[in-house]
Amino acid sequence: MSEAEYLTGRLLLAMPGMADPRFARAVIAMCVHDENGALGIGIGHVRSGLNFHELLENVGIEPGQAPDCPVHHGGPVEPSRGFVLHSPEWSDGETIKVGDGWALSASLDLLREIAAGGGPERWLIALGYAGWGAGQLDGEMRRHGWYAAQGRPELLFGTPAETRWAATWRAEGVDPALLANTTGRA
Repeated sequence: MSEAEYLTGRLLLAMPGMADPRFARAVIAMCVHDENGALGIGIGHVRSGLNFHELLENVGIEPGQAPDCPVHHGGPVEPSRGFVLHSPEWSDGETIKVGDGWALSASLDLLREIAAGGGPERWLIALGYAGWGAGQLDGEMRRHGWYAAQGRPELLFGTPAETRWAATWRAEGVDPALLANTTGRA
């Protein structure tokens, strides 16, 4: 298995002491990682002052039967572009299946389906994404900036954003209180 295959479908956890403050306690759902770069959706923080019903209204969709929920801060790249991470049973021609547990869509049709009470069984909404150029994420991994956790669907869909970072560490068998802010070199 190549490193790219290994990271796609994983949850990247920002290590304590991450140099970029935008990624403090970040949890990134990795959707694509190949020789051209990487794309992930931030699921560890929510947007303040914006909920799902407001987002739907902003794009001209009546919220209808859609439950109201927080909108995640998907990342610093294209912060007004919307994404839906969802369970894999729903798909359209542009859905990216990410492993066995989840998929990524950016379709207004999916938002309309959710508003009508349909769509995938489980989902979350994010604005923006985290992106890396060719080899960039690999370098950050070598410098101990990230930890690649298993992409457990229950952490994506069943854990509140504010507890997702610590819950993911615990699911990996690590007490996040014991993590150091610096790493050494052997």
